[in-house]
Amino acid sequence: MLQEPILTGSQNCEECPIRHRAVCARCETDELQRLEEVKYYRRFEAGQPIIWCGDRMDFVGSVVSGVASLTQAMEDGRTQMVGLLLPSDFVGRPGRAVAAYDVTATTDVLMCCFRRAPFEALIEDTPHIAHRLLEMTLDELDAAREWMLVLGRKTAREKIASLLSIIARRDATLHMRREDGPVVFDLPLTREAMADYLGLTLETVSRQVSALRKDGVISLEGKRHVTVPDISRLLEEAGDDTDGGLIS
Repeated sequence: MLQEPILTGSQNCEECPIRHRAVCARCETDELQRLEEVKYYRRFEAGQPIIWCGDRMDFVGSVVSGVASLTQAMEDGRTQMVGLLLPSDFVGRPGRAVAAYDVTATTDVLMCCFRRAPFEALIEDTPHIAHRLLEMTLDELDAAREWMLVLGRKTAREKIASLLSIIARRDATLHMRREDGPVVFDLPLTREAMADYLGLTLETVSRQVSALRKDGVISLEGKRHVTVPDISRLLEEAGDDTDGGLIS
């Protein structure tokens, strides 16, 4: 279960690194103040569960920093990673009191949480929040449909390139950096986690990452620090010339 919250209001909304992408992106000052009244922060260490499938969710919120995974368990005990939550992604669903997936911190995670019942009331009379939440939901739907293509039809190399392009472009958008030059980011997933998410073996992931590096599509410093010299070339390797809805 969730640990105790950090001090309420411990971060200034105007200085929040995800402010321009989060559910509150279009809120006016008075609307931010109303959110402030139901807001608190929580931290999770890498590997720590955020919520278990079937647990009651008394909160919704956004990932401020770090990465979390969505996992679905099957009756025979097998599990499948079905999604990643990157900074600015929304956790929970207004109107649903029970978690549909296991959510686990892949890296250290900071979440901006809102008490669910007051947040649902805010949606009713705060169009800026309702409209932004609808946009984010539709973007998530587009991403899920595109990911079906990635998993079902793309080659191992295209799968790796697709995942790297998702993370690269999200990182550039989050930090409001231009994409017409090199994109530099720290890969938040281990090779094992990438293999699990993409339905590949660890050996295949390592081989394809090495091939992309050898061909100059990416460069690596250690295992996690990635530079993409030309994002358009990475997208070509992914079999896509646009973000296909994956990057919202």
